[in-house]
Amino acid sequence: MVMPPDEPKFDDLYKELILDHYRYPHNRGVLEKPDVDMQQHNPVCGDKIRLTAIIKDGAISQIEFLGQGCAISQASASMLTDRVKGLNLGDVDKLSINFRDMLKGGKPDEQLMQDLMSLQGVSKYPIRIKCAVLAWDTLQEALGLK
Repeated sequence: MVMPPDEPKFDDLYKELILDHYRYPHNRGVLEKPDVDMQQHNPVCGDKIRLTAIIKDGAISQIEFLGQGCAISQASASMLTDRVKGLNLGDVDKLSINFRDMLKGGKPDEQLMQDLMSLQGVSKYPIRIKCAVLAWDTLQEALGLK
């Protein structure tokens, strides 16, 4: 299928979504009295993430992050907070596994992944995968899922 020249390509739309989450991150901050408070960093590139979350009835009721680093790490953290809010811990684990598989070139469950599909292109750049999974590593470790 040939796209008309005046219509953006899907890759361009995905890049815009990543840049939008980087420029205007969702759920940015630190929760007071969180059940979960974990920080991690990637010493190779300098990306840093801190996640705080409140867990109620086995689900993430609130989650926020602070961080610094590249657009991929920060956008991934922003998207993570949007996507996991309200999920029970089992579903968070399932989503995390699917996200990692996608970044390793596997076929993602598009319905499960939603906006996270925009990060699928990272799989073409193995050195950037660590940027994309930093927030996910932090969350899984904080929740005892890793």
